[in-house]
Amino acid sequence: MQDYLAIGTIFSATDSVCTLQVLNQDETPLLYSLVFGEGVVNDATTVVLFRAVQKFGFDQMNISTAWRILLDFLYLFSTSTILGVIIGLLSAYIIKTLYFGRHSTDREISLMALMAYLSYMLAELFYLSGILTVFFCGIVMSHYTWHNVTESSRVTSRHTFATMSFIAETFIFLYVGMDVLDVDKWKLAKRSAVWPISGILIFLTLVGRAAFAFPLSAILNHVRRTPATHINCRRQIIIWWAGLMRGAVSIALAFQQFTSFGDTRNPDYATMICSTVTVVVFTTVVFGLLSKPLIKCLLPEHLRILHGSNSDPSSPKELRPVDLEISLLSGQTGGSSLLRRSSLSMLLQDPTAAVHDLWRKFDDCYMRPIFGGRGFAQNCPGSPR
Repeated sequence: MQDYLAIGTIFSATDSVCTLQVLNQDETPLLYSLVFGEGVVNDATTVVLFRAVQKFGFDQMNISTAWRILLDFLYLFSTSTILGVIIGLLSAYIIKTLYFGRHSTDREISLMALMAYLSYMLAELFYLSGILTVFFCGIVMSHYTWHNVTESSRVTSRHTFATMSFIAETFIFLYVGMDVLDVDKWKLAKRSAVWPISGILIFLTLVGRAAFAFPLSAILNHVRRTPATHINCRRQIIIWWAGLMRGAVSIALAFQQFTSFGDTRNPDYATMICSTVTVVVFTTVVFGLLSKPLIKCLLPEHLRILHGSNSDPSSPKELRPVDLEISLLSGQTGGSSLLRRSSLSMLLQDPTAAVHDLWRKFDDCYMRPIFGGRGFAQNCPGSPR
């Protein structure tokens, strides 16, 4: 039973890189944000759920075991998130207040990279989710820490981390290719069973993805009825397609479940490793190559411009600060009238705008004066800001 549940978590991890390479953030900001956000959180959630499954024995599956898995999943998710937020705030405070870390591009970028890596290492040390921890640490650092460094450090860090990300993705695909050519595992595996198992897994991936993507989109459309956030049928198909590809996370979890230090002598486990690699390669190559024609067919150029004009701007540079604040707080409705309402009235009539309003007030009054951020970074002589 544990192996079956582990397989379910292994193939829950999506790889949306191909779709994100085709989508344009400026033309389809809402669709890009949905695909990117789901892909990142999905990988982190998969790792957390996988570790929760590994902790328990399933000789006798009952309600108690299911509850323990759920509670352990919530514990790992919440503690990993909290750890990431704490490390992110700590990095912002260090760069903002301590002199040795400020106004030097080398030190600022080094501190940012080391603090992010520290969050990952601490999560692994305490058997939490390193992916989830570093994800939320990055969110906090982008909101506070990044605005505390000099302008030269911002530009340099942006290009540095983008380069590191590209190199890491390249290595991932190289490792996938090396796994395909692992002759020993293919000799040990039941080759007559690899192809049927791979086909069944791909079919279940298609069906399982559709069973969640379309109903969740319908629920979101029912809850958020503004035209700017509406997910039409074309967008739903793209979201469904973006989650069909499997990548490095699936292979890493499969090796962790079915091998010992990358090696196994069990033919059944070798078969599952080869099947996982086959699914990853097939979905990445075939579905990845079809992503661009599919998106061009579903979203022609004129529809992309239309979607981009109806959605929120993708970056603060496209709005003046006052317009950005009004749009965030008003939820695409009359901003001035909404801001004059009471908090309870806002919460009942427009929960999204109310949450934005409350968070912005709390952030401006308590968080930014301590941890810095946009508009609260301290300038000093010689700073290029």
